[in-house]
Amino acid sequence: MSDPHPARHSERDDKRTFLQKLAELIHPGPDSRAELIETLAEAEDKEVIGPDSRVMLEGVIRMADLTARDVMVAATRMDLLDIDAPFDELLHVVIHTAHSRFPVFQNERENIIGILMAKDLLKLQRAPELNIRALLRPAAFVPETKGLNDLLREFRGNRNHLAIVIDEFGRVAGLITIEDVLEQIVGEIEDEFDIPEDQGDIFALADRTYRVSGDTPVERLAETFGVPLAAFDDTEAQGDNHFDTIGGLIAHEMGHVPRRGEAHRVAGLDFVVLHTRGGAVRWFKVAPAPAEDAAG
Repeated sequence: MSDPHPARHSERDDKRTFLQKLAELIHPGPDSRAELIETLAEAEDKEVIGPDSRVMLEGVIRMADLTARDVMVAATRMDLLDIDAPFDELLHVVIHTAHSRFPVFQNERENIIGILMAKDLLKLQRAPELNIRALLRPAAFVPETKGLNDLLREFRGNRNHLAIVIDEFGRVAGLITIEDVLEQIVGEIEDEFDIPEDQGDIFALADRTYRVSGDTPVERLAETFGVPLAAFDDTEAQGDNHFDTIGGLIAHEMGHVPRRGEAHRVAGLDFVVLHTRGGAVRWFKVAPAPAEDAAG
């Protein structure tokens, strides 16, 4: 039987006080994302929420406007494994890049046939008779227009942590990981290989490369590697292009703010961007360029 007094019923369910209703009438809620972000800033100023909470909430709001194309690793910077490569070559790529998952291709980079977990290579080492194809996991493909909100939901639902991004013509445009999506909310996520800032700025790694902090003085790096980088630290010689840190120098040489995974060569050294934060490089991976390449 229907309620003969529906209006009274709704009034009874509305537990807001008269003062609350009056306040909402005088100060209505935000009508746009921009106003909502301003409201969060005001809440932080009034110490209703902390700065970290505000940044995360803003990240959630802004993420609604982002697509896979906005945060993906471009196809030219993807680290791939060749299904027909020998085991030693595969192992070298895995150690050098330090990723946990790799797209695997056959014949050409566009032909992605699956995803290989780095840890699964241990099975090949113990049982060389295994076919690497048996270790591959299905690759997930998403359009570059896929919204990050929907993509995060899919990542959680199918437990995939990596997807191949496809452009409107069906070509591989890049790849995106669940970490890339979450970083839009919480900021740069550092992994177990990261080194606390107070432990130094240049570290030798097991594969004979070096991990170098972006704020390492140019002069110190030049002395460590014995390369002619000191000229970039010469204020008189460089004028306005004087750089105190290696991060500033590499950004200038590249002509833009470096992104994770990008590589550049300066003075016989190969620099690969490992981590960025706030528009600056936090860590580089550095190695002397091969002799034949450096000479050329």
